Amino acid sequence: MTSTERGIAAAEAHSAHNYHPLPVVVATAEGAWVTDVEGRRYLDMLAGYSALNFGHGNRRLLDAAKAQLERVTLTSRAFHHDRFADFCTQLAALCGMELVLPMNTGAEAVETAVKTARKWGYKVKGVPDGRAKIIVADNNFHGRTTTIISFSTDPEARADFGPYTPGFEIVPYGDLAALEAAVDADTVAVLLEPIQGEAGVLVPPPGYLAGVREVTRSRNVLFIADEIQSGLGRTGRTFACEHEDVVPDMYVLGKALGGGVVPVSAVVSSREVLGVYAPGEHGSTFGGNPLACAVALEVLAMLRTGEFQQQAVELGEHLHSELGLLVGGGAVDAVRGRGLWAGVDINPSRGTGREISEQLMARGVLAKDTHGATIRLAPPLVISKEDLDWGLDQLRGVLEG
Repeated sequence: MTSTERGIAAAEAHSAHNYHPLPVVVATAEGAWVTDVEGRRYLDMLAGYSALNFGHGNRRLLDAAKAQLERVTLTSRAFHHDRFADFCTQLAALCGMELVLPMNTGAEAVETAVKTARKWGYKVKGVPDGRAKIIVADNNFHGRTTTIISFSTDPEARADFGPYTPGFEIVPYGDLAALEAAVDADTVAVLLEPIQGEAGVLVPPPGYLAGVREVTRSRNVLFIADEIQSGLGRTGRTFACEHEDVVPDMYVLGKALGGGVVPVSAVVSSREVLGVYAPGEHGSTFGGNPLACAVALEVLAMLRTGEFQQQAVELGEHLHSELGLLVGGGAVDAVRGRGLWAGVDINPSRGTGREISEQLMARGVLAKDTHGATIRLAPPLVISKEDLDWGLDQLRGVLEG
């Protein structure tokens, strides 16, 4: 039995089977490349679902983490620490907002946004107690907690986990008329992904986000943008909402905010919205801890240069140009995305998304399937054009094989 086989067997014997990973056991990583326990190298074209926007082992992020490890890693929010104020101040400034509520994971941040919107609805908008409604889109992916899967339309995420949390109305993604019709006096928020990642990197029709912004503003409803996957440089802008010059009432951030080093998430909004909280009403032992803040501060500094956003623009144009050539040849039905992010729909005659991902792995490229027929490509923003071209050559080789 090889080291890979032993590692996979041990993992499957002693961990819950809530994931179906590709049969590779990663041991080390740097930049856009990972190396497995057998010494084989793979080009990472998934980047931890955008958590690794700045690549594996980014020296600036590791140095920031190491320096903080020598000082203090956790105080809990029972006490102040000397990295917290800078983190909140700088993240608020990046978002053009006033207040930050830090958490750890993306799902925690979405739960926080839901609680915040409801409390704002009761305390500020004046919705009768217990009647707050939040509008969401079908095919959404905001996490897998009990509340979040209550408004999922994915059977895998939802089935057998009821009873479900009420207070949500699902409308078709990209359908502005349906969304507007769903808004009523009890509506407190609209929660959307500017680009739906898990659904296959679905980009809404032009003008949709701007239309949502106008509807929510005119009806006194919060627009919550879940930028956990789409934000922080992935699409060529700091936030995907910027492609339509939209500023939501609330950003939900995660993944890349922790640079692939530590889990960091946050809800960022105005004083009117996040100011509804009183001490004890929400919190997290690890949320906003010193180590998380130190790493996130370095992430924010890197984003302020604009170089990573520009890399996503330039390489993203090249990525989509090359992928577009694959459509119509019988193997690829459609390609979608923005920046260094793409969903590639595989024609069923060529195989499933899982099968294509496994064939790519055999050629030294790591990608992941979603919804059966689609593979997602989201390489680290630090990938070189040469490495990106090599990865695309492997995809062409698989599809032509």
